Amino acid sequence: MEWVPSGTKIMDTMRRWELDAVGHEHLHLRDVPVPTPGAGEILVRVDAVALNYRDKMVVESGRGLPLRFPFTPGSDLAGVVVARGAGATRFAIGDRVLSTPTPDWIDGLRPGTARTPAYRTLGGFYPGVLAEYVAMPETWFVRVPASLEKWQASTLPVAGLTAWSALVENAGVRAGDTVLIHSTGGVALFGLQIARAHGAEVILCGRPENEARARKLGATHFVDTGRSDWMETVYRLTDDRGADIVLEVIGGAHLGRSVELAAVGGRVCQIGALDGFEFSAPAMPLMLKNVTIHGIGTGSRSALERLVRAVDRAGIEPIVDRRFPLCDLAEAFHHLDRGPVGKVVIDVAR
Repeated sequence: MEWVPSGTKIMDTMRRWELDAVGHEHLHLRDVPVPTPGAGEILVRVDAVALNYRDKMVVESGRGLPLRFPFTPGSDLAGVVVARGAGATRFAIGDRVLSTPTPDWIDGLRPGTARTPAYRTLGGFYPGVLAEYVAMPETWFVRVPASLEKWQASTLPVAGLTAWSALVENAGVRAGDTVLIHSTGGVALFGLQIARAHGAEVILCGRPENEARARKLGATHFVDTGRSDWMETVYRLTDDRGADIVLEVIGGAHLGRSVELAAVGGRVCQIGALDGFEFSAPAMPLMLKNVTIHGIGTGSRSALERLVRAVDRAGIEPIVDRRFPLCDLAEAFHHLDRGPVGKVVIDVAR
């Protein structure tokens, strides 16, 4: 095994969040031994972890996943390689790395079958990353963008990759497109910047207090979804043409509104399920407009590597609403519930 250069001290114990049963009351921050990387694994010192709403749902309900208790939640880390197990050569000691949220999905189509689609994610099927160190296979990581700080980079694995997979890998966003985004959360603000980097105009929908921030990030138009006529506003802004691509992050019956607002030949990227996992949409506009619905579940390791290159070349900057120390995970989850503008990050090394 290869460790950090002589003189760099790694403690014998570390702090790690562990869930003993489903429910926030069963989540505890414990002192545990620092893991030793096995063959093909690397030991990563975790600097920052970005939270996703999915992490909160796993803690609260388990989401029907085969959690093995004590279970560590979280999937999105940025850190530094401090040791390598036998045969690990993908990274050098000292390299800055990001976790891949769906580590078995390297490239191409997602693994799985018609009967059993794959849902093997970090912080779900696999243990998560809310700890000071993790030892995991080296194939589960990619390099960090050179242009980002560690707390910014931690937001890429789920939120950034989901927006990238939707717009670039699936919907094929291009210059001249109109992209409609129904939120000002982490995925939405990545989507805004990615769409603008490709030359598309963006209609962002949300609460009026978020309009100035959205326009500063490049939103072409902002629509107040608290108004009863917000859909009419979208039609007017597009001269009744509709949106070429819609990022649907709410789900449930809201999918139907995205179908109605999509252009002829438009693409709807179904990402979120904040309004429920049973989706519905009117059949006639779906059929008569030849609308394509893309189901989006993060993306592959190769797609994350392409996003990393795009971040450095296009100057995409993750929007972080607030940062918390590792011990304040409960308060970070509460803040996530309040609907932040951008991402919530845990500074593990703080």
